[in-house]
Amino acid sequence: MGKIKISLEALAPVFEKVEKISKAQRMMIYFGTITILIGAFVYFSYLPKYKTVDKLNQNYDKLEQQLATAKRNAMQLEKFRNNMKKAEKDYRLVMKALPEKQEIPALLESISESGQVVGLEFLLFRPEPEIKKDFYAEIPVSIQVEGSYHNVGLFFDNVATLPRIVNIQEINMTPLKVGDKLITSCSAVTYKFIDEASPEKSGEKKK
Repeated sequence: MGKIKISLEALAPVFEKVEKISKAQRMMIYFGTITILIGAFVYFSYLPKYKTVDKLNQNYDKLEQQLATAKRNAMQLEKFRNNMKKAEKDYRLVMKALPEKQEIPALLESISESGQVVGLEFLLFRPEPEIKKDFYAEIPVSIQVEGSYHNVGLFFDNVATLPRIVNIQEINMTPLKVGDKLITSCSAVTYKFIDEASPEKSGEKKK
């Protein structure tokens, strides 16, 4: 009890001073004290949470950007896959149109028959040496036929409808002095697929 009495007596001058100040000053002290308490509460309680929320927002924005980048990459990857599928499909179609080595004689015979069925007379039908490219070889055939312009057109049309690729190049037409016939010289170029594992290539490598 003595200790409490002493403490109250020690605070008596402070109470006396507070009683002497004006009401306005008391209100200012009260408001100042409340402001300090609120400020301390905000500083020690709310501010750390605000910093945490701000950091989380920054991480969220960063993750959102990464997600957007990942989505763009995924779209590009899908586009790349589609392009690859299309390229593979086109490659397979080209491979189907390129005859194998064993099919070349039959293909050359088909070209010859395409001219004969429309009434052309073959004056020359000579396969030339192969011209090797990357994965295929060109096989040019020198052709010279005699017949009407109409029949030559039918011949070219028949060749174009063959299941294998055959291109007619270097066309030269010379009309005969008698009748409506003409001499047509051209080069029919077909193509052969070169298999990397073929004996031809193996022999070349051994040499």
